[in-house]
Amino acid sequence: MEVVIVPDAEAGGELIAEAMAALLRRKPGAVLGVATGSTPLPVYRALEAKVRAGEAGVTRVRIAQLDEYVGLPAEHPESYRSVLRREVLEPLGISADAFLGPDGTTTDVPAACAAYEAALTAAGGVDLQLLGIGTDGHIGFNEPCSSLASRTRIKTLTEQTRVDNARFFDDISQVPHHVITQGIGTILEARHLVLLATGEGKADAVAATVEGPVAAVCPASALQLHAHATVVVDEAAASKLKLAEYFRHTFAAKPSWQGI
Repeated sequence: MEVVIVPDAEAGGELIAEAMAALLRRKPGAVLGVATGSTPLPVYRALEAKVRAGEAGVTRVRIAQLDEYVGLPAEHPESYRSVLRREVLEPLGISADAFLGPDGTTTDVPAACAAYEAALTAAGGVDLQLLGIGTDGHIGFNEPCSSLASRTRIKTLTEQTRVDNARFFDDISQVPHHVITQGIGTILEARHLVLLATGEGKADAVAATVEGPVAAVCPASALQLHAHATVVVDEAAASKLKLAEYFRHTFAAKPSWQGI
């Protein structure tokens, strides 16, 4: 696992967007796994700027969804399909045909989960998966004590997660109780995992992910098992890392051609 400490969210967004752009230059038909929420927005803005500048092409890219609410109509403004259309597909000029995601409107959720797993496999797997992290260490919607071998499935949200997401709705009563999420085992199959965390509120989760034991109580700690995992954090999110100075030193000494 590589830990990169950046000055702020914008610097983290630029670093990750360049990694995505470099991937698309090497592999124009790459599959990019994307996350929702406020944390990844600087990544998407920076990637949009690179596409507009001709530094990366997206005509063949495919976009894979990490998770989706169960029961929200696809056209609901807070369905993750709608959110990603607004924040990723439309700004980058990517066709909806290039989008892979689970069907959160289905009456047969297990079948939808299996179908999404099959779609990811048919697409050749995810080349780079962008992740956020919850204050309790969840990735995707794999809440604490999710199996580290789990596959795409339905999950019940904790009340804390519903409270965290209520800011996107009129009130908490509108936040669904269930989601479809890629499992931790599914996430770990991506070729490169990139986790972005910003703000002091994520500091405990980041410390547990990076320096704690691999344990289901902190789902993001599973990144320690991955051959190519990068954790990008701003100074506030890095504030509880015991090895922060070591991480700064190793990244500063890293050859520029190596990227992240």
